[in-house]
Amino acid sequence: MKKNHRLVILFTAFLVFFFVAENEIQAAGTKIYVSKAGNDTNSGTKELPLASLKGAVSKLQILRNSQTFDGPVEVIIGNGEYFMTEPVVLNSGDSGSENSPVIFKAEEGAHPVFYGGKKIHGFEKLSETLWRAKIPEVTEYGWCFEQLYVYGKRAVRAKSPNSGFYSLKDVSETILDKGKGRAPELAVQRLKLFADGAEKVALFTNEDFSNAVITFYHNWDNTRKHILGFEKDSSAIFTAGEGMKPWNSLNKKTRYSLENYKAALDTCGEWFLDRSGYLYYIPFEGENIDKVEVLAPVTDHFIILSGEEKTGKKVANIRFEGLSFEVSGYKMPAGGNEPAQAATPVEAVIIADFAQNIQFTNCEITHTGTNAIWFRKACTDCRIEHCYLHELGAGGVKIGDVVQPEQPSDLTKNIVIDNNIIRSGGFVFPCAVGVTLFQTSDNQITHNEIADFRYSGVSVGWVWGYSSSPSKRNKIEFNHIHHLGWGELCDMGGVYCLGESEGTTVSNNVIHHVYSFDYGGWGLYTDEGSTGIVMENNLVYNCKNSGFHQHYGKENFIRNNIFANNLKAQLQATRIENHLSFSFSNNVVWFSTGDLLSSNWDKINIQSDHNCYWDTRTKDIRFGKLSFAEWQKSGKDVHSLTVNPEFADPSIFDFRIKNKAAMRKIGFKVFDYSQAGVYGSDEWKELAVFDQTIAKRFDEAIRRNESRPLKSY
Repeated sequence: MKKNHRLVILFTAFLVFFFVAENEIQAAGTKIYVSKAGNDTNSGTKELPLASLKGAVSKLQILRNSQTFDGPVEVIIGNGEYFMTEPVVLNSGDSGSENSPVIFKAEEGAHPVFYGGKKIHGFEKLSETLWRAKIPEVTEYGWCFEQLYVYGKRAVRAKSPNSGFYSLKDVSETILDKGKGRAPELAVQRLKLFADGAEKVALFTNEDFSNAVITFYHNWDNTRKHILGFEKDSSAIFTAGEGMKPWNSLNKKTRYSLENYKAALDTCGEWFLDRSGYLYYIPFEGENIDKVEVLAPVTDHFIILSGEEKTGKKVANIRFEGLSFEVSGYKMPAGGNEPAQAATPVEAVIIADFAQNIQFTNCEITHTGTNAIWFRKACTDCRIEHCYLHELGAGGVKIGDVVQPEQPSDLTKNIVIDNNIIRSGGFVFPCAVGVTLFQTSDNQITHNEIADFRYSGVSVGWVWGYSSSPSKRNKIEFNHIHHLGWGELCDMGGVYCLGESEGTTVSNNVIHHVYSFDYGGWGLYTDEGSTGIVMENNLVYNCKNSGFHQHYGKENFIRNNIFANNLKAQLQATRIENHLSFSFSNNVVWFSTGDLLSSNWDKINIQSDHNCYWDTRTKDIRFGKLSFAEWQKSGKDVHSLTVNPEFADPSIFDFRIKNKAAMRKIGFKVFDYSQAGVYGSDEWKELAVFDQTIAKRFDEAIRRNESRPLKSY
């Protein structure tokens, strides 16, 4: 072979090798691998994977500086447990594009779990009923945590009483700085206790006063504080901070619990972290000290998505698929937590500002100290779908900022929350909500399972009264919302609405078992200034004070709903206004307990007609003080009926209607309420089925609250 031919062959081979190598590098740039066996100094190939999400983000940044991407950029995460000590931060420079999104996804068949906590080892038996473990980081580095998870369940920080609450005997306040707002800026509260609570505080050590937390339950709020001192002669304690809110102050109806003092450690499942560095735990029967799995949180956040507020450049086109995030914390600030409806200022483990086209699909978030996900400032076109958000310190999803943006273009909007299970929350902040929409528009909250919270299921709007509100055209549809309240707070609703909300629809939801401590506990609730809302095709049953309540509002449409067997009353309206408050038509109202109407329904300016009313106990249905005939003479319900809709079997909550002739007369359109809730695989729908053990505990909480002795307040 001639020499020049050999050179041509060698040169050709070199070119082939170069292009193959280049293609491999390009492939490595579009697929980055993360593995438990990896190392963040590796290249990120399948053979040499990285070890963490943070490492993957760093690799993405390096690759982005050296090449462009023509297709999706996938961070593929292998099976196993990954422990995080700080959140992953993604900014605008980490964005994908529409044609080349960045996707963080589980490897096919894998179930990666990211823990924001540290495992606690080395427990020893002090007795058969008390274990302890030494945690050097507590004394050496000041590590302190307020949540603990044992065998994958939230353990209870030592508290009193173990169930139920104590009550306040009397309340007074000394204002130190009135300030310029409606509530004083600084004040001291003097709170007299009954003997059951006073005897606990009387035994506090100095350390207990520094560490113990008192949580007050008052109307729709919680206040959490340290106790500054105790006056033995009067059985009074003292707290300090902002002055009490005049619209929801502490009073004789307020209940409270005491938490985080060693003497409260007295029942199975409770724990206490001593400043000496010892963690104490009382095990349940059958728990094995050699196999116990204990996790304590070290971070409050998992992911922070942060665009550029000054320039408006967004973090965009990022998707998370098939990932689980477990164990995060919350630490109460030294001054405590002042009351805030819906736990407004409490953040989330995943939080986004100035973000666009961010998606979470088939992910799980559990065991948190705060909320799960918050699309907060200037977020648009984002989605959460087929995610399991459960066992939460606060609520599930929050959308929008709590203040209206200066620039309308910065309004959070077009967020879709579809086909998720959002369940069991409020363990740190009972006043939190399943899904909260603050200053935000054009969102869709659809086909979700929302259950087992201590306050409202969905809250929509954040302007009280008739001031301008940007919360328009939100859709709350086809959700299953139930087992809310637990008799702990008041003034809650399955769906709670506020302010001018033209174009908002609350439709095709099934809402039931909403139970408050005192007043409230409504299925559909149009509160202050609710305007332009359509509520139709909803099934509402077994709520405490009524199935529908309008505090005050304007020109709402309540039509073609079924309201069945709510405890105290079926329908309620409160404030009398000159304008048309709402139209109530084509509804079916059936009951065997309580009254038909409550408050000022018979005095409100409403249009009410073509409805069906039926009381199983009597044919003489009373509309306030009026008979049905007298009610009709007043101009209301002229074409309505008092006939039995003939439900299939209301004793098992089967509200299919058999009296079709009556429905035709009132113009009621039968709707398939079985379509509410999640959809998809049998496995997914089975996961959404509510635990009947929890349902029985809920029923027992109702029985206890209904049978409690009424105090003379």
